[in-house]
Amino acid sequence: MSSGNLLVAPDVNDQKRRYKLRLGGRNQRRSTELGLLIISIIITVSAYIVSSLGKSATIPTNIIPILTVIIALSLTAHIGTRKLAPNADPVILPIASLLNGIGFVIITRIDYHEASLQAIWSTVGVILYLASLWFIRNSAILDRYRYLLGVGGIGLLILPLVPKLGININGVRLWIHIGPMTFQPVEAAKLLLAIFFSSYFVEKRELLGHPIGGDKKVTLFEIRALGPIFAAWGISLLIMTAERDIGFSLLIFLIFIITLWLATSRKTYLVLGGGLFGLGTIFASLLFLHVRERLIVWLNPWKYASTIGYQLIQGQFALGFGGVGGTGLGRGHPTIIPVVTSDYIFAAIGEEMGLLGTTAIVFAFLLIVGAGLRASLRAKSDFSKLLAASFTAIIGLQSFFIMAGIVRLLPLTGVTLPFVAYGGSSLVANYVLIAVLMRISHEGNST
Repeated sequence: MSSGNLLVAPDVNDQKRRYKLRLGGRNQRRSTELGLLIISIIITVSAYIVSSLGKSATIPTNIIPILTVIIALSLTAHIGTRKLAPNADPVILPIASLLNGIGFVIITRIDYHEASLQAIWSTVGVILYLASLWFIRNSAILDRYRYLLGVGGIGLLILPLVPKLGININGVRLWIHIGPMTFQPVEAAKLLLAIFFSSYFVEKRELLGHPIGGDKKVTLFEIRALGPIFAAWGISLLIMTAERDIGFSLLIFLIFIITLWLATSRKTYLVLGGGLFGLGTIFASLLFLHVRERLIVWLNPWKYASTIGYQLIQGQFALGFGGVGGTGLGRGHPTIIPVVTSDYIFAAIGEEMGLLGTTAIVFAFLLIVGAGLRASLRAKSDFSKLLAASFTAIIGLQSFFIMAGIVRLLPLTGVTLPFVAYGGSSLVANYVLIAVLMRISHEGNST
């Protein structure tokens, strides 16, 4: 030892103890995830067999291939997570897998062709889930490309307006057609814009949360701080006007407002944002029959039972016939409901699985939201915190909008139920979403 200095050798045993604790926590999370995935597989396969028995009184001949695909996808996602994000939350992936599986069972029971396509998109979703974990090794990389991602998101929003590329389905122009594929670019756009919002607001939050008069306690904000709100309002109105959509425009605008509120802690933004979108909705209902019809049907569907209110009323009947325990998988008549596999799959679940089944779906989404918020609280950077909260809000709001629309708590928005409803673009986008949440969760749980 040198004079005046006490050199303390590092405690090797303490370092080994810390390493074992980290390794133990990591292994415990993944073991929990594996156990939950096994439960998810058992529920999905059991529901598939029961559905087939209820429909045709025979055990499906393709049960082995179906079982192989379900197990392969779940285990592949689990192994990839174990390698690429070992400290991530153990709940998110199993719940997503369960929702995906239940949706697949209901879609198979209604339309086997759509179920085959859904299986393909589920495979693509898992592949992109793993690819996202591979390429996004650090969530900070998304912060570096915020303007590029923001421009890309806006570009995807207006892509359906391009002549000969965008197509109109049921009065809404949200789809593009390339060769044999049709998909909604807005599903990817919502993720890119959420990344941009999170990055921009973290950098500008001092300005956006600064009141007029410096230290004086006033409630008005500088005009330049309100600029982003009016810009987002204008973009959402443009979407609603040009593409005649209210669902995704509401979703994107609310994500903007919620992210802004979380960044600045200013409740005034919530009030102002809600008022602006309310004005925009009134404006759109006066201009477009499609938007006005949804509001009219929401208020009184029975007056239009044989026309524009038919779908909503059949959904109400399905929920009523389901009661508490449901008619039984394969024993209901969900095919009576138009576009049931995408817009109204929640009603189909309510008919055949009853209130217990729909409540389980609601709780499953609540678990994902809870896990996402936990990832946000534990995130190591302000950007990661805001992005995790924003992504969690996307999946929470989107599921709430469609479920609330089916039970007539809100007007039907036309968005899809994440992981459950038929739709490739939605399924793939949501797998990428949970991959980013898993990355942020992994970073927050790592020491």
